[in-house]
Amino acid sequence: MFMIHHLLELRGVSQEKEVIFYEENSGMRAARGLWFLEYFGHPNVRLLDGGIQAWRQAQLPITTEAAPPKAAQFKIRERREVLATVDDVLHSLGENKISILDTRSEDEYMGRNIRAARGGAIPGAVHLEWTQNLDKNGRFKSAAELKAMYEKLGVSPDKEVISYCQGGYRAAHSYLALRLLGFSKVRNYIGSWKEWGDRVDLPIEKPWEKK
Repeated sequence: MFMIHHLLELRGVSQEKEVIFYEENSGMRAARGLWFLEYFGHPNVRLLDGGIQAWRQAQLPITTEAAPPKAAQFKIRERREVLATVDDVLHSLGENKISILDTRSEDEYMGRNIRAARGGAIPGAVHLEWTQNLDKNGRFKSAAELKAMYEKLGVSPDKEVISYCQGGYRAAHSYLALRLLGFSKVRNYIGSWKEWGDRVDLPIEKPWEKK
């Protein structure tokens, strides 16, 4: 966590500057950067919807000259309410007012692609792969489309949502999608399946056994 904070400072990030993350489209890496700055308490951070792809399509200026950033100081104001730890997730199991959202691929969720000591899912989790947040152009779907998609799974604004994936990237993307819908209680379980699946003392669910 603090290494990432230091790297952001080296890139000139401070609380006084607006920060906009982008990549090729509205991707998970840009979303994770946004989540980190929100966790660190940055007051003004955004993601460029559609990324550089949308920028090019709009025929906006592009440069090939890189300007070295000047290091800055960025004071952390930790927002613990957007972070979920393994203990937070464990204590949330079975809670009706908390939705656990698995944002991994279908193969990971169904145990066909095992990327930890065990395959499976966190008990009670609902599954929606993070790519479903995007339209065919790599932008976030409309609010109406996102709302319908999540409501179908029982993920609603009156609940707290904890998202997870393998290491907090894809989970950050769905965190952002829900924030765009106005959800006020969303957390990223940054340890995600790599931590949970490797901890043999923690309970797991095998969704393929329900089929």
